[in-house]
Amino acid sequence: MEVEFRNDKLDRLETDPDFDAGFSREIVRAYRRRIQSIRAAADERDLYNVRGHRFKKLKGDREHQYSMRLNDQWRLIIEIKEERPANTVIVVDIEDYH
Repeated sequence: MEVEFRNDKLDRLETDPDFDAGFSREIVRAYRRRIQSIRAAADERDLYNVRGHRFKKLKGDREHQYSMRLNDQWRLIIEIKEERPANTVIVVDIEDYH
């Protein structure tokens, strides 16, 4: 899948080894692993199939978004644009669920 970022901070967090955007090392490592998984996925079914991701469609006014677990507290929020030949994932934010 193709990946786009809602803001420059999230883009830089993936590529700049010295940038942490205020997150712990654990969260940054988990974020980078999730982005690698997204890039390697053919479509969202591949993301659902990895149980550790806890990939879920959100509800209510966020029903167009999905979340992926980074750890017990933090989630990666994404949106999926269905396109041909490949879907595009828009990385929206990293959110604290507590």
